[in-house]
Amino acid sequence: MEIVLKNTKSECLEIFSSLNLDNIHETFKRFSSIKEPFEAKIFVVNESITSYQLSKLKSQFYKINICLLSIYSNNRDTVLSGKSLKIDSVFIREQEIKNKLLLINSKKKEDILHKGTVRSGERISSNGNLCIIGDVNPGAIVTAKKNIYVWGKLLGIAVAGEGGNKNASIASLYLNPLQLRIADVVAIGPKDKPKNCYPEIAVIDKQTIIIKPHLIKNKN
Repeated sequence: MEIVLKNTKSECLEIFSSLNLDNIHETFKRFSSIKEPFEAKIFVVNESITSYQLSKLKSQFYKINICLLSIYSNNRDTVLSGKSLKIDSVFIREQEIKNKLLLINSKKKEDILHKGTVRSGERISSNGNLCIIGDVNPGAIVTAKKNIYVWGKLLGIAVAGEGGNKNASIASLYLNPLQLRIADVVAIGPKDKPKNCYPEIAVIDKQTIIIKPHLIKNKN
C-alpha cells in the first residue's frame, strides 16, 4: 500500500510506503497543525485491505483536514471495502497503478524538509537532499539521491547517494545508526554509543564509509 499526500495545488508533500496502521496517529500528527486542506490517494497492488483497516485510516485522515480521499486498487475486495465506507474507490489494473505512482514520483520535488520524528516502520525518500529536523528512530528508513542531514538523533537506517552518487554524505547531531549506505558502500552502525558532543558526518573514503566531525569552518 502506498499513500500519496498532496496539497490543493497538486504538489506532492509525502509518499508513505508500508505504513504501520497501528501507529498512524503518530505518522500523520505532524500535519494536524497545517490549516490548508489535503488530498490523499491510496494505491493498493495485489493486497486485500479490510474495511476495518480503511476505517482506521479514514478517521486519521479527516483529523488532518482531508478534502478528498480516493483508492486505486487491482484487488476487488479492497475496492469493495472502500465503497462500503463511502470512499471514492476505483478498480484499475496493476500496470496502471504503477504508471500513476511512477508519474507522481517523477513530479515529486527534489529536496525535502521533514519536521518531526521519523518513527519505526516509516520511510521517507527524496529525489535530492533530505533534511530532517527531529530523530530517526530504530526501524525507520530514510533515503536520498543526494545528502541526508538529521538535526537530531540518527538511530535507524540511512541511505544517501541512491543511484550511485559517491560524493553524497550523511550528517547528524547524534550519529548512531543501525546501518549506513552511501551509493553502493554499506557500513553497520557502531555497537557503542557516540561519546562526542558535536555533529558527525559519514562520507566515502577509499571505498569505505568513515565518520568524522562535522564542523563548520569560520570564514572570518
